[in-house]
Order: sequence, then C-alpha cells, then structure tokens
Amino acid sequence: MITTTQLLSEVTAEAPDTTVDAPAATRRRRAVVAIFLVVGAVILGFSLTSEPGDASFYPLTVALGATWVIGGLLSGPIRLGRFGVESTPSRLGATVLGLAVGLGVGVAFVVGALITREIPVLSDLVTDVLALRDQGSLLAVTLITLGNGVAEEIFFRGAVYSAAQRHWPILVSTVLYTAATLASGNPMLGFAAIILGAACAVLRRCTDGVLAPICTHVVWGAIVLFALPPIFTAG
Repeated sequence: MITTTQLLSEVTAEAPDTTVDAPAATRRRRAVVAIFLVVGAVILGFSLTSEPGDASFYPLTVALGATWVIGGLLSGPIRLGRFGVESTPSRLGATVLGLAVGLGVGVAFVVGALITREIPVLSDLVTDVLALRDQGSLLAVTLITLGNGVAEEIFFRGAVYSAAQRHWPILVSTVLYTAATLASGNPMLGFAAIILGAACAVLRRCTDGVLAPICTHVVWGAIVLFALPPIFTAG
C-alpha cells in the first residue's frame, strides 16, 4: 500500500538517475531557447490580443504551437520520463501522476473561478480569455488549446528546463513561461501560468521528462475550457 507520505516524498525528490546535458549541449539549448522565446512571445501577444472571431486567431495559435514544438526539438533530445512508487519507474506511472495532478490543479481553478466571478475586475479579465472559446468551431478551439498545451510542455518543461538544469530549473522555467504568457497583456493568464508552470516544473523534476507535465497540462486545459465558461455565464 502506497502511503501519502511516500508519494509526496517521491514527487518532491529529483528523479533517480536524472539525465543532465553536457556543457556544450546546454549552451546549444540556451541559444535555441533564447531565439524561440522571442518568436513565441511575439506570436502569443498577437494571438491572444486579437478580437474574438478574428480570422487571424487560428493561424496565429497554430503557429505558436509549431514554434514551441520546433524550438523544443531543435534544442536537443526531449525525454518523456518515468515515475514509480514501490515499483519500477515507468511511463505509465508518469502518465497516471500527470493525470492526477492535472485533475487536482483543474479543480483548484474551478474553485478559484467561483470566487473570481464575484470580483468584477478579475471576472472581466477571465471572460476576455474565455470569449475566444465561443468563436468558430468548438472542436477546432479544443484541439488547438490542448495541442498548444502539449507544445508548451515540450518547449518550457523540455527545452527550457534542460537549458537551466544546472541553475534553478523549476524557477527559471516557470518565470520564463509566465513572462511569455504575459505577452498576451492579460494578468490572469500570467497568474494561471505561475500555478500551472510551477506544478509542471515539479513534475518534470521528479519524472525527468515531459510526459507527466503534458498530461497535467492537457487535463487542466480541458477542465478550464469546459468548466469555467458556464461558471462565468452563470455569474
């Protein structure tokens, strides 16, 4: 029987046999990361400040996802990682952990939304983001949103984390993820990036890969996409 203490111990510890890039590979990652951070932030700023229903929304968000994926892959190997408690670490373990954390973070955001909707200034900021969901095809918006979540993990918890692995990678990857997200001009997205980014960075550390963070991001994204709009409509 796995105890809560054992699980917390494994999640807060660095994964056994964590892979660290050689100095030359780290320098290469840092150069690639710097270039694609700038490109991605510019595209993100345009995509999330466009008017709901604007014809440029879909191409810009697809371009953003492509930017993160290409940048991540060009930086060097992206590891999937493994996780296990009282068993051999496996990709299945990393998947289950990521799904569970995603559910927990998603529920926390739903509770937060119930509070936020009562504060007009904050409610308006969240509504501005959620308005993009109701424009055009819901299927397309869903695929783009979740796909970009995968792309962000490949870049920020894959490339950026590895580039900073010798120097506070959890902090660095979370700060850069938040800074890039704030290019949208919406502080609520920045706040969400801090919470989600930190959770995914911890998962990256304890699994030595991006599989768990990807699962967390996708589950969280689905909850936000479908659970939050009714809350603000009702509010």
